[in-house]
Amino acid sequence: MSPSLTRTPRRLLAGAITLSLGLALSACGTMPANHSLESVRQPVVARTNYTLDVQSGPDGLSIPEQRRLAGWFEAMDLRYGDRIAIDDPSYGGAARASVEAVAARYGLLVSDTAPVTPGAVPSGAARVVVTRTTASVPGCPDWSMKSDFSMNNATSPGYGCAINGNLASMVADPEHLIHGEKGTGETTVLTSSKAIDSYRQAKPTGEQGLKQTSTENGGK
Repeated sequence: MSPSLTRTPRRLLAGAITLSLGLALSACGTMPANHSLESVRQPVVARTNYTLDVQSGPDGLSIPEQRRLAGWFEAMDLRYGDRIAIDDPSYGGAARASVEAVAARYGLLVSDTAPVTPGAVPSGAARVVVTRTTASVPGCPDWSMKSDFSMNNATSPGYGCAINGNLASMVADPEHLIHGEKGTGETTVLTSSKAIDSYRQAKPTGEQGLKQTSTENGGK
């Protein structure tokens, strides 16, 4: 057999191995090199403002306008976590009491300041703004990694999608992902200490001795 013929398969085999290693290394190089246990898949909070212009007057909103506002709140499926504000430049906030009365049916309060919205408020009208916050984890789920093998000892691209995705979907108020709920400042130490004092002042159960029982009649 010719020497050139015997070396040709070896060269092809070596070239195939080099090519496969090159593809593997290039594929590993495209993965996010996250060497920590902190997930790069974090919830992202987004705010959206919805507006409704209602006819206002010196006495606030008329009954038909209040009904229209209530219908809009119903269509918006107003819920916990939504922020309500009112921009009433014509009558200096005269419509606030009417809006608060309608918002109270949903257990929500009206904010002191309204966010900036596009367009000017028409003359003789008030603008009701509902700010809704949503949370999501962009890029999840990520199944781009087809193997658990990682040459750079990094976490998978989808690491953190499960826990952070559940957190984003289950949190009642997505604003709490940015900053936690603030306390009211009321002190409840006395209330919470009542149970502790009651436990401390209780007499030990074995202080009066153990109760004598007989097994002759089944312990009764």
